[in-house]
Amino acid sequence: MLQNIRDNSQGWIAKTIIGLIVVLMALTGFEAIFQAASHSQDAAKINGQTISQAELSQAVDMGRRQIMQRMGKDFDPARLDEKVLREAALKQLIDRKLLLQGAEDAKFAFPETALDQLILQMPQFQVAGAFSAERFDGEIRQLGYNRMQFREALSQDMLINQLRNGIGGSSFVTDQQVDAFARLENQTRDIATMTFKANPAAVQVSDAEIKAHYDQHAKEFMTPDQVVIDYIELKKAAFFDQVSVSDDQLQAEYQKEIANLAEQRDAAHILIEVNDKTDDAQAKARIEEIQQRLAKGEDFAKLAKEFSQDPGSAANGGDLGLAGPGVYDPAFEAALYKLNKDQVSAPVRTEYGYHLIKLLGIEAPQVPTFASLKDKLTHELKTQQVEQKFVEVTKQLEDSAFEASDLAQPAQELGLKVHTSAPFGREGGEGITANRAVIQAAFSEEVLNEGANSNGLELDPETVVVVRVKEHRKPEQLALEAVSSTIREHLAKEKATAELKVKADKLISGLRDGSIVPGTAQEGQQWKVLEAVTRDQEGVDPTELQAAFRMAKPESKDKSVYASVVLKDGSLAVLQLKGVNEGAAASELEKQQIRQYLASRTGQADFAAYLKHLEDTADITRY
Repeated sequence: MLQNIRDNSQGWIAKTIIGLIVVLMALTGFEAIFQAASHSQDAAKINGQTISQAELSQAVDMGRRQIMQRMGKDFDPARLDEKVLREAALKQLIDRKLLLQGAEDAKFAFPETALDQLILQMPQFQVAGAFSAERFDGEIRQLGYNRMQFREALSQDMLINQLRNGIGGSSFVTDQQVDAFARLENQTRDIATMTFKANPAAVQVSDAEIKAHYDQHAKEFMTPDQVVIDYIELKKAAFFDQVSVSDDQLQAEYQKEIANLAEQRDAAHILIEVNDKTDDAQAKARIEEIQQRLAKGEDFAKLAKEFSQDPGSAANGGDLGLAGPGVYDPAFEAALYKLNKDQVSAPVRTEYGYHLIKLLGIEAPQVPTFASLKDKLTHELKTQQVEQKFVEVTKQLEDSAFEASDLAQPAQELGLKVHTSAPFGREGGEGITANRAVIQAAFSEEVLNEGANSNGLELDPETVVVVRVKEHRKPEQLALEAVSSTIREHLAKEKATAELKVKADKLISGLRDGSIVPGTAQEGQQWKVLEAVTRDQEGVDPTELQAAFRMAKPESKDKSVYASVVLKDGSLAVLQLKGVNEGAAASELEKQQIRQYLASRTGQADFAAYLKHLEDTADITRY
């Protein structure tokens, strides 16, 4: 498409376009045109800050994935309404932007150091209890982030949480509210139930009914929106065989390696801290007292165990172990490297306090042989060349793919192979089609509808691909024959339940007007009497319990209340509420739990009201 524009830029097409632009400017004015162009990449503007179309597309894709994960693998993504998904995603992005603006106005901040610690401690990024950079990159890549994008998103989440906690934490609950909630929560009810089982197999469903349902719900019976892509894959590992390293380069690198080796020094110290309880003068006086005791011949290790305030080394007689240059505080290190073996320094001041330092020993560096390091140095030098070549070829691939009308030309230029994927939908597939960046590119406007090649997509630090849609399998209506059995089962269940509802309504009517004696069997079904049931009573269908606790309290003991409820399997239960028993007083522990729950719920309501206020007072434009 882009090449065609270039080819025709000097012909009659270009002149016609220019003519149309001139007319459009005359009719609408320059401002309208430039405004439309300036917002073509924007989805919304909130108090002057924009949300891009790319951000919105990413949010829509994430929302789609979350829905499909909740619904299970058998869920048909074609049933998702893209317009609804897009509106919901835009609403979430606008709310997020408003909350970030609110956090900024309230002067909330989350330090970079705290963010680093949070990432290091997140279990999903750990292997064998330790942070793994490889696991970190893999996990965030599946979310569609690079490292900087993830850090920014996480930092924003922390700011919003601070705002949420600040508002929610200010809510309070009265003792009266706690007591009232406890009475309702601990309330019990005396009920009786009678269940009528649905029998869909005994229900007749005609072909005409199936056809009518099919016609009325046509959108529910569509094939998924799928694509087949061609792609070129560029692997960094493939370049290792294309680069070489000379012996001279290896020798030079070896000399650099051994030049950095340094002796290790085994130091011990006694630390007297300068802190809120001990000022500089006091700490200095204490360390000088210890220095005098050493001068009189007392043992350094014993004094360290008795007086040193460094918990990591005091128990070991102040021994810090072997370390090379650059490990300790500069003042500490300068004093240490002036000492001879078994010599103790004068008091040394660092940011922690005052130290007495003893040199326990010196270990000379062990210089590895050239042969032992040759493979390592070869890999490192090759890696440097491969990195450079990978960047260069990636740029060449992107340029070639941008100019080409297919992937055959860039593949031929770079000696690569064009691969073809299996069909996949917006939820992704297997292999590279499970990668979020590939899915977004394949279903983007430019690649899907305009037939362009994608930009270079980084699947991981070692792999870049360019994709092109080979085939677009648009949603199509499934034939009636393919879905008739599913519709028949659905309608049979509906009709069976409807028949039970008619029967239940007649029974309830008779119980209310007295024509049916309460407690008598009906069509072979007996009443099941349950006394003092709680809201989470075991052995009772949760749907029945919820219905029973929604029923109005009987006016008297001899005047029960009746209702019916459809169960998950299509069966129907008739409920008789005989009486309501006031709940027992809550214990102090229960009151504390209730107070926390109510405060949390009130805090959520306060936060929602705050967000609504932000929305009402904000300048929001949707494009």
